[in-house]
Amino acid sequence: MWFKNLQIYRLPAPWAYTPEQLEEALAPMRFAPASSNELLRQGWDSPRGNGNLVHTVNKQMLILLGTEKKLLPTSVINQVAKAKAAELEEAQGFAPGKKAMKELKERVADELLPRAFSIRSNVWTWIDPVNGWLVVDAASPSKADDVIKLLLKAVDRMPLESLRVQRSPVAVMTAWLEMDEAPHGFTVDQDTELRATGESKAAVRYVKHTLEPDDIRRHIAAGKQCTRLAMTWNDKISFVLTESLAIKGIKPLDVIKENETSTRNDEERFDNDMMLMSGELSQMMADIVEALGGEAKA
Repeated sequence: MWFKNLQIYRLPAPWAYTPEQLEEALAPMRFAPASSNELLRQGWDSPRGNGNLVHTVNKQMLILLGTEKKLLPTSVINQVAKAKAAELEEAQGFAPGKKAMKELKERVADELLPRAFSIRSNVWTWIDPVNGWLVVDAASPSKADDVIKLLLKAVDRMPLESLRVQRSPVAVMTAWLEMDEAPHGFTVDQDTELRATGESKAAVRYVKHTLEPDDIRRHIAAGKQCTRLAMTWNDKISFVLTESLAIKGIKPLDVIKENETSTRNDEERFDNDMMLMSGELSQMMADIVEALGGEAKA
């Protein structure tokens, strides 16, 4: 299994917290299905479906946040409430007031909730206590925030910080494009976004398109800066680096896929993938941080 998106946080390296300690900390917030009158339920689920909340391979830890959300659109509530309001108006001779209408919508929501469809979703988190990484596989910061809030609630005084670097990712990515030169170990691919910093917010996007240096320099000279850049690390992993230091669209390339063997069973394959992923991504993140001037210390 490979993470597709990385929202990256920092822990002390090494972080002296054992899988057994983490298991015990997460246990009180174990996931359970939502009851009929609950709109949302979140909790820690078993990554491998064996009851254990922490899956560990070669000191690397994997945890899973499960979410169950009921689908109850506001438009449906309003539609049913409008029909009930019409019935009341006919019965009592006048339309419900603002306060009565609000109460009617609340009653309708309570009545519809037990019949609402549920959607299950999972967010994976990988903890590297050896090198001090905590990585949430989430495309949006809000999904990562859900994980972090629950994790900080579970683990008392968890020494977790956002990843900060010495140099602005926007400034550095713009310089790479302007000089037509990627940092050592990286190549620039064919996707990027350049955005104006002024009021216009004008943007130009290249998707699977050769980045002609002269064209790129004209955009930069006109005041645009790079906010997203597709790159490849050591001919092993392609990804998109964003202005917020999130890493998206991760794809392990053939040189890594060749290490997989079809003879392993599911458990062995999962653990092998996890060991391979954690080892490669840990080094890749370290190289990205170095290319951005190193970490910014408090």
